[in-house]
Amino acid sequence: MFESLSDKLKLTLRNLRGQGKLTPEHVDVALREIRMALLEADVNYKVAKDFVESVRVKAEGEEVWNGLKPHEQVVKIVYDELAELMGGTSSRLVFTKQTPNVVMIVGLQGSGKTTSTGKISRWLADNQERKPLLVSVDVYRPAAREQLKVVANAVNVAVYEGKDSNDPLTLVKGAVKHANEFGFDTLMIDTAGRLHIDDDLMVELEQIKAETKPIEVLFVADAMTGQDAVNSAQVFHERVGITGVVLTKMDGDARGGAALSIKQVIGQPVKFVGVGEKYDAIEPFYPDRIAQRILGMGDVLTLIEEVQGKINEEEAQEQLRKMTTNQFSLEDFRNQLGQFKKLGSMSKLMKMLPEQMTGGMQISDEQSAVVDHQMKRTEAIIDSMTRQERNNHKVLDASRKTRIAGGSGSTIAEVNQLLRQYEQMKKMMAQMNRGGLFGGMAKKMAGGLAGGLGGMLGGGSPMGMLGGGSADQFDDESNGSTRSNLRKKKRHKKRR
Repeated sequence: MFESLSDKLKLTLRNLRGQGKLTPEHVDVALREIRMALLEADVNYKVAKDFVESVRVKAEGEEVWNGLKPHEQVVKIVYDELAELMGGTSSRLVFTKQTPNVVMIVGLQGSGKTTSTGKISRWLADNQERKPLLVSVDVYRPAAREQLKVVANAVNVAVYEGKDSNDPLTLVKGAVKHANEFGFDTLMIDTAGRLHIDDDLMVELEQIKAETKPIEVLFVADAMTGQDAVNSAQVFHERVGITGVVLTKMDGDARGGAALSIKQVIGQPVKFVGVGEKYDAIEPFYPDRIAQRILGMGDVLTLIEEVQGKINEEEAQEQLRKMTTNQFSLEDFRNQLGQFKKLGSMSKLMKMLPEQMTGGMQISDEQSAVVDHQMKRTEAIIDSMTRQERNNHKVLDASRKTRIAGGSGSTIAEVNQLLRQYEQMKKMMAQMNRGGLFGGMAKKMAGGLAGGLGGMLGGGSPMGMLGGGSADQFDDESNGSTRSNLRKKKRHKKRR
């Protein structure tokens, strides 16, 4: 998401860094380019204009020009303004002591309301220890209520069917009663949508809101519709009074105009973004982290949270122990690939890492698909080995390699390539252990992904070691180790 805008902003700010001395003229040129980048990203015209003027006012402050690195101060101002543009701070769902807390999901037909209802319910159960109950009051669209039942089963959340009624108000009354009787603390109401906004829809939503007194009214919009999503949200807000926005299909939106405009236009924040088709592919919307991603600063906090939520900590610690004692086998390598796959595609992970850590390298979706295919091929090769061969690769002679290649549908050359990558990875781990990197960053952060990621990139990257700890630890320790290693390399080159 935001790829188009991100590329243009990073190029503009990189050009500023290239100036020997920064002048107001340089900033004027940069701001014109930023304004065009925002407009091309389908950001509301007034929002883009106000954003640029706000950056200009702050960039012309005396403290910026008197600083040691004016271009860095300008980058900081752009970052702060981007985060503020999108809401400043994250807006979580706020629950009260009443039972049940009602959350209404509203929006136009086809925006993804039903799927989002299931995704948010699962997220609340996993992350806020809520016990949600779902109910659909869409009595107009064929099989709409059946669809919610399918989604509820997929996310393992209860659903109130109310088979005896086709009246929306009767359904919500029954659902509230059912929630009270069976101890559900959250009621998620999946409301009906239309292909366009009409008065009957709004009246029905107003009646449901008056009956249930929801703590949240979330408007679901397709992010790829850009300013149309913003305009629809504004109409719903005027009639119903929404408290937040859920943007779906953000993973397919290279522009991001809706996410950047909606808070400024309607005054209500984006609370969740859908980032994929799977039921766990939904994230709380953090404006500061999104601003970091757009400017190439990475999003290490989200990556750490992903790892903590999806990687078994005991397994990661055991893998780390094996790495540091040179006991890391092909069986462990296969296990790490399985852990790595839980985190999503390679392109997604690379976007969460700071540019200084990746050397500015990014991976396209096509390249990511190639990596995913390679991971499956690697797993197939290792699966075709016996336990003895996985634990001691030195027993692999020509006849064994031939058998493994045949069993995995690969070639002997591919088997040899995997073994070379594995050997390179073990050497890298030994070097990192001798250099103290495992003792510093990795041990404190309970690593465990370095092997899988390093192997997929050709055996030379420790960037996957994220398993716990804080962002401050990550920043301080990894930067320190990196600077130390760079100094050693420079001294080695001079001696040569």
